[in-house]
Amino acid sequence: MNQNPYEIFQNECPEVAARFGDLIEAQKALKGLDAKLKQLINIAIQTANRNPRGVQMHAMMAKNEGATREEIVGAVVLNLHHSGFASVLDCLPAAIKGFEGEI
Repeated sequence: MNQNPYEIFQNECPEVAARFGDLIEAQKALKGLDAKLKQLINIAIQTANRNPRGVQMHAMMAKNEGATREEIVGAVVLNLHHSGFASVLDCLPAAIKGFEGEI
């Protein structure tokens, strides 16, 4: 069984991982955007970076915050004219897997 890459990061670099966790919590606490919208933005950013694993994880978190499948797919497809078709094709399957709860 493959170990989660984030767990490897936590095991190998516990101090850095803890500080990274602090950064994430500070970002979550920013005012002005609700949790669902923050996750949809994260999906769009991860798509722009062609990071299917990130898209998948944030899709799962977005669904937990109340995002619909259509909203999650929309966050990926929004990148079509910014990041190109390849980014969308790389990340759309991961977004659907994340929405469906697959890891």
